[in-house]
Amino acid sequence: MELDPTDMKPVINRLRRAQGQLAAVTRMIEEGRDCKSVVTQLAAVSRALDKAGFAIVATGLQRCLKQEDPSVDQAELEKLFLSLA
Repeated sequence: MELDPTDMKPVINRLRRAQGQLAAVTRMIEEGRDCKSVVTQLAAVSRALDKAGFAIVATGLQRCLKQEDPSVDQAELEKLFLSLA
């Protein structure tokens, strides 16, 4: 299953934001910020990455259901989905 870059634009934007958030977390640690703030920001990065992954899997599922890509089977999508759990 190949991804259409046009369909993935929101995912790409989310990943870029997560990249910036992760850089901020690194800076926070280097600056000696408090644990609660660091963990809160790290959790936000984690959620952003999870959402991006789920969006990619959802796109694959949608394509499969529409038969745009009949080579993608249910087992493959399930494996992808579970890899994010």
